Amino acid sequence: MQKLDLSALNSLSANVIVPQYSRDDLTAGIVHIGVGNFHRAHMAVYLDALFSTGRDHDWAIVGAGIKSFDADRRAALKEQDWLTTVVELAPESLTARVTGSMIDFCEVETEALLAQLCAPEIRIVSLTVTEGGYFVDAKTGLFDAKHPDILADAAAPQTPKTVFGILLLALQRRRAAGIDPFTILSCDNLPENGHVTSNTVLGLAEMIGADLKEWVQANVAFPNSMVDCITPATTDRERALVKEQFGIIDSAPVACEPFRQWVMEDNFPFGRPRLEHVGVTFVGNVTPYETMKLRILNAGHAAIAYPGALLGYEFVHEAMADEDIRAWLIHVMRTDVMPILPPIDGESFEDYLQMCVERFSNPRVGDTIDRLCLDGSNRQPKFVVPTIQEALAAGTSLKALALEVAFWCKYCADCPDLQDERAEVLRTAALASRTDPSAFLKITSVFGDLAHEERFAIEFAAQIDQLWTLDVRDVIRGTI
Repeated sequence: MQKLDLSALNSLSANVIVPQYSRDDLTAGIVHIGVGNFHRAHMAVYLDALFSTGRDHDWAIVGAGIKSFDADRRAALKEQDWLTTVVELAPESLTARVTGSMIDFCEVETEALLAQLCAPEIRIVSLTVTEGGYFVDAKTGLFDAKHPDILADAAAPQTPKTVFGILLLALQRRRAAGIDPFTILSCDNLPENGHVTSNTVLGLAEMIGADLKEWVQANVAFPNSMVDCITPATTDRERALVKEQFGIIDSAPVACEPFRQWVMEDNFPFGRPRLEHVGVTFVGNVTPYETMKLRILNAGHAAIAYPGALLGYEFVHEAMADEDIRAWLIHVMRTDVMPILPPIDGESFEDYLQMCVERFSNPRVGDTIDRLCLDGSNRQPKFVVPTIQEALAAGTSLKALALEVAFWCKYCADCPDLQDERAEVLRTAALASRTDPSAFLKITSVFGDLAHEERFAIEFAAQIDQLWTLDVRDVIRGTI
C-alpha cells in the first residue's frame, strides 16, 4: 500500500497511469474555483493528459474556493501534494490514473484568493460552483439583483463575499496594475453557461458602477462550454476500491464513468492550453451540442427517473435493465425529441442516444434513481419544457413528452419525501390532477403558459388519467 504523494509516483502499480512529466516543470496558468469531484474527473484529467504529451506546461491549475468545505478539500489534498486518483468505471474493467495537473490550492481566504487572481501568469479563471451558484432568478431566468449576497457585494465591493464580487475586484486590481484581464470559463452544467456567467458578472458590475460594467463588457471573455462526465460522490466505497484494487491510500479519490466530453467556444483572447490535442472540441457555437446533451442525455435521465422510481428501482442501471424502461427511453427520444433537434455536422443523434443508453446501463457507476429525481422543478424547465414548446410550434408529436411530465406528476403525488424547493406546491398540484389535470400545468414557474396550450393540455390530461387508473408498466407498454 502506498500513501499518495509525489514520492510514491515511481513505486505505484504498473496498472496505474501516472503523470508523464515532472511537476517541477509546471507553472500556473489557471485558477479553478470549486475543486469538487467533477472538476477533478474532467478538466484536471484533460490537462493532465495534455501535460503528459509534453505540451503547455505553463497552464497548470491552482485550486481555490470560498466555502468551508473548500477548506476541508484543500486540507485533504495538501496531504497528498495536490494529487488525485481518478478511477474510470468501465463495465468490463477499472482503470486508474493519478493526476498532477493541480500544483497548488490557494488558502481559503479572500485576500489570498485575490492575490492569486491578480498574478500576471493567471490567464483563465474557471468555475464549478454548481448550477444554482450563479444568482439566477428562478422566475425570470435573469440575473437576481435582489439576492442578499449580491446586494451586500454591491454595497461593499472592496470586501466581497461572493465568487463574482471577488472576480470583479480582482479584475479591477489587474486593470489598475496594467495586467491583462483573465478569461472567465464556466464548467457548470448550465445552458449557455458563458452567457449566464457574463450576465451575473456584468449585472453585479453595473450595480457597483457603470464604468466597471462597460470595461468588463469590452475586455473580459466568457466562452460557453458544454461539459459531460457522470461523477458520483466519493464515499468509503470509492476509498476502499482505490486501496484494494490499486494499492493507493487516497483520502479523496474520484470515481467516474469512462466517458467525458468537453465542447468549448474558442474565445480566449489571452491564450489557452491546446486541449484539442487530448479530445476537447473547439467550435464557434456550442449551442447545438449543448442542446443535444440537454434534450437527450439530461432529459433522458428524467425520462427514466420517474417511472423507475414508481416501479421501485434504486439504481439507474437496474432501471435500464428493465426492457420496458429501456424501450420507453428510446421511444420518447426517437418520436418526440430527436426530430426537432437542430442538426450538427458530423454528429448522429441516433449514435448519441445509443451511447447514452450504454452509459446509463453501466452498473459500476452506481448512479441512483433518487439523484435523478431531485429538484425536478428546476430540471424540467431546462431539459423537457423547451422541447415541448418547440414541438407545439412545429406541430410534431408530443404524446411521449406529455407522458414524461405525467410520470413526474405521479411521482410528486406519491413520493413521501419529495426533494424539491417547490415540494409542497408540486405535491398539492399533483394530487389535484386526479380530478383536474390542469392543476399541475398551472405551476407557471415550471411550465410557463403550457396550461393554455390546448394540444399539450389535452395530451397531458389523457396521460395522467392513465397513470391514476392503470399500472405504470401497462401505461409504458401501451405507449411504446
